[in-house]
Amino acid sequence: MDNMNGYILFCAIVILVCVLFGRFSSKVGVPALLLFMLIGMMFGSDGIFSINYENYQLTEQVCSVALIFIMFYGGFCVKWEAAKPVIGKAVTLSTLGVILTAGITCVLCHFILKIEWAESFLIGAVISSTDAASVFSILRSKNLSLKSGTAPLLEIESGSNDPIAYMLTMIGLALVQGGKQTSIPYLVFAQIVFGIIFGIGVALAAIWLMRKISIEAENLDMIFMIAIALLAYVLPSIVGGNGYLSVYLAGIILGNSKLRNKAVLVHFFDGITGLAQICLFFLLGLLSFPHKLPEVVVPALVIALILNFVARPIAVSAILLPVKASFRQCLLVSFAGLRGAASIVFAIMVIAQGAELEHDIFHIVFLISLFSVALQGSLLPLVARKLDMVDDDNDVRKTFNDYQEETAITLLRMHIHEGHNWENRMIKDVALPSDSLAVMIKRDGETLIPKGDTKLLAGDNLILNVPYYNADNEIQLQEIVVDKNHAWCDKKIMELPISRNTLVTMIRRNEETIIPDGQTTIRCKDIVVICEQEN
Repeated sequence: MDNMNGYILFCAIVILVCVLFGRFSSKVGVPALLLFMLIGMMFGSDGIFSINYENYQLTEQVCSVALIFIMFYGGFCVKWEAAKPVIGKAVTLSTLGVILTAGITCVLCHFILKIEWAESFLIGAVISSTDAASVFSILRSKNLSLKSGTAPLLEIESGSNDPIAYMLTMIGLALVQGGKQTSIPYLVFAQIVFGIIFGIGVALAAIWLMRKISIEAENLDMIFMIAIALLAYVLPSIVGGNGYLSVYLAGIILGNSKLRNKAVLVHFFDGITGLAQICLFFLLGLLSFPHKLPEVVVPALVIALILNFVARPIAVSAILLPVKASFRQCLLVSFAGLRGAASIVFAIMVIAQGAELEHDIFHIVFLISLFSVALQGSLLPLVARKLDMVDDDNDVRKTFNDYQEETAITLLRMHIHEGHNWENRMIKDVALPSDSLAVMIKRDGETLIPKGDTKLLAGDNLILNVPYYNADNEIQLQEIVVDKNHAWCDKKIMELPISRNTLVTMIRRNEETIIPDGQTTIRCKDIVVICEQEN
């Protein structure tokens, strides 16, 4: 087998293993992202497959690209209507909160662990942000709806605090490498100003282009949006701006704009982001050397305790208590400050830049993130319930742009054939499906708007609106076209070899729609719609 085929086979196996383990993560109560990281460690130098991988430069590049799409999709899914009431608190947490967390961690690392000031600042900067991928994953997978607007608060904070942490990391890197103090103010200015300008500018340009230029194919809309996400990152980065801030802002603006094929874009980027998370967490696990973890376990544990029980709670309380947030909410927001991929990627950036450090910052941050995702991620639903912060009457998915409102409708066509029991009856006299409404009648090439006294005739196509139902992957609908050689042809439904979890829900025969029972015979050229329930 040549090298290319070997690499492709390896990638396919890794993705399949991650997907299969991810499917079972919710059943065992372990966050899927933690499993992806552990799988990477299993493949790594100290694991079962002993792959000796220590390419920090390549990992930085791959993870940076993955973060672009994770950040963009994080912004794209922010529902401005849900976020608006908490936007002030969330932005303050993602800016001032990150700076306070980094500062307190820096001071305590210096005095408790005796780490030099510049390196202490760099460690505080790298782990100062919460991880959007981890927070989003847990809120969604556990459907964890929280009281007092806490869910959108955590979503906005975790999605928007990486740019500030990245800026602090760049400052810390400049300090460690002996950068002049005069360059720091400009670095801060360029990171923030160029990040905001390019993020807004690229998003507005994309909206204008999508409205002016007709892109007929849905797949081209997806490709166009990929290019926009990449541009939003790279353009400010070229001039010293914060690419992550830019791409996040672009995602928010585009996600809350009226775009064609928006539902398709959401599902597309959901898949892209899922793949990015698998690649990112697997690579982080692959890059680690578990035999080095015992050497850094003491400083990592001390820093984790400082971060989670001192720095983060002080920062959160200092910001939320003055705006009348409850003490329980402060505790939950503090506990929900998961560290994950972003912090580890920033540590990799530091090493890739050739910074000479006294301590192994990568494995320290890796271990902190491992503790955070494993313990905080697993215990977050329990802690939320113990603090009485779970809102069982709401749905956390409503805070994301990809949520389908319950009031959404879908259209259903019913063909009135000769002999139909609705033939020659008025709309008001027929028993329409519950919560449905007759919206139009297609008759002889004309469109009629029906009223209660409109009579239905043979040959009419009655269009009904019915409530939309989101099956949440519980059921799958499938159409089967039956030809003369099909095993179901000329058989009754009761005779079909189908499982107990499968139901024949409808048969379309020519222009007729048939709701079948066990005695209904399937004919050649029928289109059979079956419903399959998982498990």
